[in-house]
This record gives sequence, C-alpha cells and structure tokens, in this order.
Amino acid sequence: MPEPKTKPTGASVAEYIAARGNPQQQKDSKALIALFKKITKKPAHMWGPSIVGFGSYKYTYETGHSGEAPLAGFAIRGREIVVYLLCEETTLKHLLAKLGKHRMTKCCLYFKQLADLDLKVLEELVVTSIAQVNQLYPK
Repeated sequence: MPEPKTKPTGASVAEYIAARGNPQQQKDSKALIALFKKITKKPAHMWGPSIVGFGSYKYTYETGHSGEAPLAGFAIRGREIVVYLLCEETTLKHLLAKLGKHRMTKCCLYFKQLADLDLKVLEELVVTSIAQVNQLYPK
C-alpha cells in the first residue's frame, strides 16, 4: 500500500502561506489559524505539502484502510481557500444557507475571502465537523 501524502511534516506554515497566498489570502490564512487554534486548542502544522492542519485523529474505513488526518484544516488552492470539513449533509444545510458566498463539495468548503462569510457560522461548521470526527473515530 502506498505511503499517504497527507501526514504531518516539519515544513513552515508561515513559509507555505507566504509562498502560496496573495496578500488577501495571507491575511485570511492568519485569521483562520487564529480561529482554528481557538477551536482545537492545537497549533498549526503542515500536513503534506499544502494543508495547514490542527490536531489529528486516526481513522479506519470499512475497507480496512486506515490513516491519520488533521482534526481541522485548510489550504490555499489557486484563487480560493478551502476548509476541510467532515459533516453530514443534513447537518450542514441549515448552516451553509447562512454562511455567505461559498461552494461546497463533499468535504471541502471553498471561498475567495473570509469577508464573504459569516465567521460565527464558519466557526459552528468547524466545531460541528470536529464533533462528528470525534463521534465517528473515538480516541
């Protein structure tokens, strides 16, 4: 089985943000770091080459595949920032309706700038995601 790419590295979060983000993304990334630190009580670490992660959890799927992932995290992807969430769609719907300008895929919340979002709703989404991770994959 191949080695997972998404694992903690010793890379610098600050260097990643400086190299990857435009000035607005750099500012928004610093705000996300503060928010995620507040929620998780964990420092930011690089996971793989491009995910800023906070905390971690171990998972095992029904297929037997297992690994480790950040409890909360985000990345700069081109002109957008993505926040990684593990939430059931039914839990998300009412929150996403109040969030602001974004797009959502299965586990990825994309937006162009934090100013487009309601930060209280974003915080609730991240808290909900962490609660679901902890329920699915207890320590």
